[in-house]
Amino acid sequence: MVGMSSAPVPTIPHHSLLVFLLQVAVLLLLATALGQLAARFHLPAIVGELLAGVIVGPSLLSHVWPALADWLLPKEPGQLHLLDAVGQLGVVLLVGITGMELKFDLVRRRGATAVRVSLAGLLLPLGLGVGMGYLLPASLIPGGTSPTVFSLFLGVAMCVTAIPVIAKTLIDMNLLHRDIGQLTLAAGVFDDVVGWFLLSIVSAMATAGLTTGTIATALLYPVGVVVTAWLVGRPLVKWALRAAGRSASPAPTIAVVTLIVLLGAAATQALRLEAVFGAFVCGVLIGTSGELDGKKLAPLRTTVLAFLAPVFFATAGIRMDLSALARPTVLATACAVLAVAILGKFVGAYVGAKMSGLGRWEALALGAGMNCRGVIEIVVAMVGLQLGVLGAETYTIIILVAIVTSLMAPPILRFATARIDENAEAEMARADTMTRDLASQPPASV
Repeated sequence: MVGMSSAPVPTIPHHSLLVFLLQVAVLLLLATALGQLAARFHLPAIVGELLAGVIVGPSLLSHVWPALADWLLPKEPGQLHLLDAVGQLGVVLLVGITGMELKFDLVRRRGATAVRVSLAGLLLPLGLGVGMGYLLPASLIPGGTSPTVFSLFLGVAMCVTAIPVIAKTLIDMNLLHRDIGQLTLAAGVFDDVVGWFLLSIVSAMATAGLTTGTIATALLYPVGVVVTAWLVGRPLVKWALRAAGRSASPAPTIAVVTLIVLLGAAATQALRLEAVFGAFVCGVLIGTSGELDGKKLAPLRTTVLAFLAPVFFATAGIRMDLSALARPTVLATACAVLAVAILGKFVGAYVGAKMSGLGRWEALALGAGMNCRGVIEIVVAMVGLQLGVLGAETYTIIILVAIVTSLMAPPILRFATARIDENAEAEMARADTMTRDLASQPPASV
């Protein structure tokens, strides 16, 4: 019959493919080299990876060699979407792996103290961030964006904590085995879970608008996702991992883990929540299933951390425009946001630690660790940019907060932990154990 056949979809044009391949190659080369250089100076590798994007983006290359910048990063949306797709795949898998590696047994062991430190370190910067969002100049808020949504997004960006950067810092400083290191990680786990939850809620509000119905939906959908994942997804994940684990080869396990994370991300994206929220929930399901062989997952972890994640962070750096800081309004705003972010997280975690009976040096160490935002804040900033909640200036400011707080954490941690008496740590651990034991005893009969 005439008209039943359709013309084949054209493949990617030759020049577009060439530019895409060179984009990935250049970004990976710079991100790897600068990441290694940063690590050599005992800095988080993410700093170098972001700098790779800054170099080839509007902050530097566009000013030094405009013709090359226009050729390598043309303004056509289709060309940029190719690079974005690689970055999105990288961040979804990175967040999934982060969820798999969260140690919830730490939260159970140090539960009360970890929750107090985390809640105080969440609520204070969240409130300060929301308040600051209402005070920022209207020129820094994208047109059509609700000031309330913008302020909520800024609050979420201020309150998150980056577990991967904290863990790497503690390992590098040989602090992971110490009580203060374990407590920092436990509080960070709680922070991470709440942070992803808040991001999904605010993203849904940004997408659907601010009405009573959409706010209720934004609150209920993430809860529904978590409950459904636990009741329905958990047994399916256990069954799939057990079936894949029967093979001696790591390939089935890697394929199943990747499939679960991608399907989870697709499910929350379909619900107009953020894809990273679904990836995180599925990562937690995989990590707590009891069926995962960590050794078999090593090739996937290496591929994500050595290839996909650096490309994602480099693409995040591309969208920074440091030249905007030459404007007095933007520079003053950046300084104010940075000060509020640091002060809110430090004071919040410090107060939570003191409420738990910890000494000043333990409290200072916890404040330094929880103040490190790194990966998570960069993901939050990218989500805000994609949703149109953040403009180029506010995006640049939030990425700067992520970099500065990640750079601050190691020296302050080193200073504080050198002054912590390990005997005091042991006493603190025994006190926590006694509190937990008393709480678990049945109440005496009257």
